[in-house]
Amino acid sequence: MTDAVIARIERVTHRYGKTFALNDLTLDIPANCMVGMIGPDGVGKSTLLGLISGVRKIQTGKVTVLNGNMADAAHRRASYSRIAYMPQGLGRNLYPTLSVFDNIDFFGRLFGQGGAERRARIDVLLPATGLDPFASRPCGKLSGGMKQKVSLCCALMHDPDLLVLDEPTTGVDPLSRRQFWELIDSIRARRPAMSVIVATAYMDEASRFDWLAAMDDGKVIARGAPKEIIAKAQKTTLDDAFIALLPPEKRAQHQEVIVRPRTISADETPAIEADGLTRRFGNFVAVDHVSFRIARGEIFGFLGSNGSGKTTTMKMLTGLLPVTEGSAKLFGKPMGADDMEARRNVGYMTQAFSLYSELTVRQNLDLHARLYHLPANEIEGRIKELLDRYDLKDVADARPGSLPFGVKQRLQLAVAVLHRPALLILDEPTSGVDPVARDAFWRSLIDLSRNDGVTIFLSTHFMNEAERCDRISLMHRGRVLAVGAPKELVKKRGSDSLEDAFISYLEEAAGIDKTKKAEAPQPAAPPAKAAPSRASRRFDPGRLWAYARRETMELLRDPIRLSFAFIGPVILMLAFGYGITFDVENLKFAAFDQDETPESHRLIENFSGSRYFSEQPPISSAAEIEQRMKSGELAVVVEIPAGFGRDVASLRPPEVAVWIDGAMPFRGETAKGYVTGLGLKYAKDLAVERLGPNMASNVYLGGLNLENRFRYNQAFKSVFAMVPTVIVMMLILIPAIMATIAVVLEKETGSIANFRSTPISKFEFLAGKQFPYVAVGMLTFTLLVLMAFFVFHVPVKGSFAALALGALLYVFSTCGFGQLVSTFTQTQVAAVFATTVLSVIPTVNFSGLLVPVSSLTGQGRLIGVMFPAAWFQPISVGTFTKGLGFSDLWSNGLVLAAFALVYLLAAQIVLQKQEA
Repeated sequence: MTDAVIARIERVTHRYGKTFALNDLTLDIPANCMVGMIGPDGVGKSTLLGLISGVRKIQTGKVTVLNGNMADAAHRRASYSRIAYMPQGLGRNLYPTLSVFDNIDFFGRLFGQGGAERRARIDVLLPATGLDPFASRPCGKLSGGMKQKVSLCCALMHDPDLLVLDEPTTGVDPLSRRQFWELIDSIRARRPAMSVIVATAYMDEASRFDWLAAMDDGKVIARGAPKEIIAKAQKTTLDDAFIALLPPEKRAQHQEVIVRPRTISADETPAIEADGLTRRFGNFVAVDHVSFRIARGEIFGFLGSNGSGKTTTMKMLTGLLPVTEGSAKLFGKPMGADDMEARRNVGYMTQAFSLYSELTVRQNLDLHARLYHLPANEIEGRIKELLDRYDLKDVADARPGSLPFGVKQRLQLAVAVLHRPALLILDEPTSGVDPVARDAFWRSLIDLSRNDGVTIFLSTHFMNEAERCDRISLMHRGRVLAVGAPKELVKKRGSDSLEDAFISYLEEAAGIDKTKKAEAPQPAAPPAKAAPSRASRRFDPGRLWAYARRETMELLRDPIRLSFAFIGPVILMLAFGYGITFDVENLKFAAFDQDETPESHRLIENFSGSRYFSEQPPISSAAEIEQRMKSGELAVVVEIPAGFGRDVASLRPPEVAVWIDGAMPFRGETAKGYVTGLGLKYAKDLAVERLGPNMASNVYLGGLNLENRFRYNQAFKSVFAMVPTVIVMMLILIPAIMATIAVVLEKETGSIANFRSTPISKFEFLAGKQFPYVAVGMLTFTLLVLMAFFVFHVPVKGSFAALALGALLYVFSTCGFGQLVSTFTQTQVAAVFATTVLSVIPTVNFSGLLVPVSSLTGQGRLIGVMFPAAWFQPISVGTFTKGLGFSDLWSNGLVLAAFALVYLLAAQIVLQKQEA
């Protein structure tokens, strides 16, 4: 490979199951220029960029980037400091609770930059991107365009030689897109040696790149400069050229979109009428006195900058959000949140895919048909009609998760029109969809409007789509800037195109000086020579600290997780400490005394005088025994037959029937022991009175006097065993769940790309994310120990240092267990469920809570000793109750340390630095 080629792809094939993402692809990508990868959704663009940036594993073939093989781990590690990768999605590599400054600073730390260097670079990047006024704002509260600018700043922190951008402006408004590319152009002007590879769905963007590769079905169907590709296809635009270069069978599916004139409805009542519509979130005004009217059958486009309030307005019109001020009418009737009849008249399609991924296409349609109360005899026919109309027959039994984005959008539209609504509200329905799929989608919309008279209200960032609307509204920061037909707005603004007119409106509303261009960020000082070597080190404590610091900041800004960490254990300790007890006292009993003699009364007094029994009103019949025990009122019934006193007086063995509720075997067995003990005491007392102490002892106890004594827990109270055991449960449940969420959350949000595309190692990533939760676990431990002493009066009788060290090792092992679970789960729900089940069941059943581990046999004992709770439980109970110290517990501590190490190593093995 020469310096003229930044990446070489040689016979690369990549599959996801049976689906080809890349099919025997060979491609040389030129260096020192802007390269665009264009093509429909699902043709392999993202996969190719992932292979080039090293975040995805190579299945077959060879990928050479920066003069090295990306299959070689050593070359990838050295390349991380030279490549910047920006994943697909608005701000997916950002952390929403962290500020703009904190996110960019985090990336600087990952690449080994010192404090002064980071500060200098940030001071240049923020003004260059116009983000300096928002440095302290959390990224979760930024618009889509601003998020992408922050992502770009993060990518540029380490001066990469190769910048890889996966659809960086999808879903971004035209003004932010233009600013984004002007910034890239100015950066490249100052750093001409930097190569940029971009995947994009916007053909107007692609036309400005130096070199393009058009893809379809995992192969390149055209390559070269935009003008060369247009000339080869003999077309005038890149959109038309791309369609012309498609294989014949796909090209035949495309038809030109023709917007037929709208037939004016005889009913002049507007389909939508907004008057002073306002929505506030606290002090923030999302929609500020918006007013417009949309006629029946009209296609009305809603255009605006990211965060301008378009989605909020749509949700108010559908009743999903209440209106703060103003009014909204649909077909002349006020729209209310509880107006089900009005909702049946509206079909709403959200920006993100919102159907059920676990159901098939047909099942989704069937479910929504029933939700909208379609007559049962019409459902099958209506579903067949929609499958035909939206070309979904071939995927009717497939699940949506396996479908290309364009097909998903057609499915969402089919669901939205299923109940034949008179009004369709579509929130950016074609964002991220390729030109062919977009045109097919628009033909469906035009048919609905012109043939069925459906009113369509949609938002879009594509100007060629806006030009197909009958009228459009331009919106910025919650306010409507202009309303009218697209050509009228262009003429009124004196612009050459609708995009120029729209951007002109936005610039004027935002107070942007059009003469001022974005300046390329320049480092204030040359990068330190040590930085590249630090970035390629196998271990760098600075990178570990970067993740530990970031995780701590996120945790401190998340009140829900903090509440879960500290309030949850307190509640559970109180619930378990007071609610779970093995002490059997105050058993409710009643007597059925058929003798009514002093001897029978004395026997009953023995029961009523014991703390283990609580006397209830006496029983008067045998039938009452059954009735009162069946109701659960009584746990014990003492039935004394007639003649009991006579037998006692004549020294004949008396008979007494005792009925015990055995529904709970443990309590029943304990009650039986209490009854037996009281009976023996009663007999002994009578013998002493009648025969004297010596004779009584010989007669009743064989001359042997037994006295029971308990060690460690002389009061024989459950609380002294329960409280230390609850600490064992809390220190596995809370830290493990928090640690498992911390890792799997990055998979769900997409920020896991930062781990895969930066120099951080698996150990640094896992250990850095683990430390904050270990600290939380130890604070929880301290809180629980204080509760044990002050609330339950259970002091630590042994070595507190041994208990604290054991707890520290135990928390390390439980956090490691949580991280291990998170490495093979993909969602927070699955991770929390798996961690809870896999930790609580062994802890409760096999770790000494109910039965000592030493008493278990076979598989139960094996499960117990293979889980850390079984080794910390003797430390907790031993130090609290038995007064044990280091000399008694050191072996348990060693086993816990081994658990922590094994879990961490196992998590490293399972966690993949590259995506499959």
